[in-house]
Amino acid sequence: MSTTPQRPLRAIQQIQIGRLTSTDDQAREVLARLVSAGFEAIELNGFMTRPTPMLVRALTKAAGMPVGSGGRLDWARLVAESGLAVAAFHEDLGTIESRPAEVAARARQFGARNVVVTGMYRFDYGDDTAVAGLAERLDAAARALAGEGMRLLYHNHTAEFRRLRSGATAFDVLVERTDPDALDFELDCFWAATAGVDPLGVMDRLGERLRLLHLTDRGSRISGSTMTPVVKVDSVELGAGNMAVDAIVARAAALGVEAVILETHKNWIDNSPLRSAEVSADVLRRLLPD
Repeated sequence: MSTTPQRPLRAIQQIQIGRLTSTDDQAREVLARLVSAGFEAIELNGFMTRPTPMLVRALTKAAGMPVGSGGRLDWARLVAESGLAVAAFHEDLGTIESRPAEVAARARQFGARNVVVTGMYRFDYGDDTAVAGLAERLDAAARALAGEGMRLLYHNHTAEFRRLRSGATAFDVLVERTDPDALDFELDCFWAATAGVDPLGVMDRLGERLRLLHLTDRGSRISGSTMTPVVKVDSVELGAGNMAVDAIVARAAALGVEAVILETHKNWIDNSPLRSAEVSADVLRRLLPD
């Protein structure tokens, strides 16, 4: 007998609120507002739940994703007190490879079942040999975490959709050359669309391997006349851009995705990441009602 999959949780990525959570009081207030807005889960980053090395802070800032200074806070306690579930725990591949048991224990401390690897820094996604090697590393890391009761997911940005000499994209290789019984994916729809790829098509291709989904709308909030017919396009609140948000969320629910995770880094309404999250939460509540 077939069963209807449980709807995805409405979730948010920790990095969106990083600059607002430097103290315990700030973190409690922000998490409470997220719960009040209708969020049910948060996705945490390992490097934001412990003192963040200067290199990591510099790299994330250069990528337009500053992480704030809340790494010294007790996030396990803060999240537990808020009532939010933890959809996943992000960690870098090198740490997973060298200390899988420690990573699994850390994720378990937060109640997470998923560990996520994001796209690699200082890596050539246009090199066939390098990408094939990355697929092998991901498989090995996934199996090591599976032995600790965790599932590994790979999270894309835009570089994965570069064409290789073979004609395939790096993302194609990572899907085709990894073990579906070991590795799943967290598709970032915004970055896929930015790379010129149809998120719905990628979702269908991944099927049951799509465990988590990142969603940000993409458009422009410019009003009035413009000097030229070309305007800057950036992340905007859900429903304020041109992404097929309704269709994407419906497809995520049909595929049994565990959580739809909001993540924006800039261009917020009222220049407030929290206000932006609350506006997007209205759309998530409509599309994923209680």
